[in-house]
Amino acid sequence: MTASAASVCYDLNGRVFGVDAPRPELWRDFEAMLGSLRLAAPAKPGFRLSISETQSLDEAPEGSLAFDGEVPLDGHCRMIDAGSALHLIFPGRQAAAIHAADAKAEIRVLAGARVLWTLGMLALDAALDAGSQHMLHTAGLTLPDRDGVILIHAPSGTGKSTTSLALTSQGFGLCSDDAMIVDAASSAPLAWGLPRAAKIHRNTAAMLPFVLPCLGGQWDGNGEQAVSLERLKEIIRIEDAGARPVAALLHLARAADGQTRLIPMATTDAMVALAADNVRTGMTGLLAMQKRRMATIAALVKAVPTFTLEVGASPADAAALILAALAR
Repeated sequence: MTASAASVCYDLNGRVFGVDAPRPELWRDFEAMLGSLRLAAPAKPGFRLSISETQSLDEAPEGSLAFDGEVPLDGHCRMIDAGSALHLIFPGRQAAAIHAADAKAEIRVLAGARVLWTLGMLALDAALDAGSQHMLHTAGLTLPDRDGVILIHAPSGTGKSTTSLALTSQGFGLCSDDAMIVDAASSAPLAWGLPRAAKIHRNTAAMLPFVLPCLGGQWDGNGEQAVSLERLKEIIRIEDAGARPVAALLHLARAADGQTRLIPMATTDAMVALAADNVRTGMTGLLAMQKRRMATIAALVKAVPTFTLEVGASPADAAALILAALAR
């Protein structure tokens, strides 16, 4: 590291994630997501990410090709499973190597570039995995009447954010509208929210006009706006990143008849639905990290009540149904 190099540490629910880079701009996406978790004083990382700039990349490491194709936002990449290391390569751009056994990762970028979103999230996933935690594509909300959090999952575009915001109008607190970290190592799974901005669709704003004071005038190509949690605090309760016991898992679906209902869901069905949206297979089958993610999902659905939440014309109606079901 040079005299201008810098480092930072983040607290991932007791697991310290350290990032080293030659200049702070290289980790700005981490800071945008994890800034509120940044440690004020240096600490020994449980997992360390080193970012470096280079003039050339090793694009042909030894190992088995696990993936070769396009990824959202960042384009074409290849994944190489080398057993002791997992490589993700964006040809001519940058590359990452994850060394799970050594609790470390490396990202190499061409000089002047910024770290691609996909590589940053892979490193964050590896840091969480090293602490027996896994990021799941779910929304998370605290209950209004007791300590505990419900997880709501569904493929993108189904209405997680709309349903989550509707529930906050009924006394629930928002942990995250899209990404929750789950620790199912004990018999009582815990979850906490990744403290990043929420994305609000223009259709959500039309359905829930109480969010309008937080919005600007510009919508992106998907008809969404990113709204900071600080801004949302002005109208709803935003929870801190503390881990809380998971009270229930809800699979979100759209009601065909416009009526909102909550239906018990078989554990096996819940596991299949959650895994379908969170566990990725490659040309070589499940990677080691994905196997551990699957084990976390299995432990989660075994430990908590599971439901299908069919949301109709009034998502806020789900609040009373959820509280009644959990009271039983």
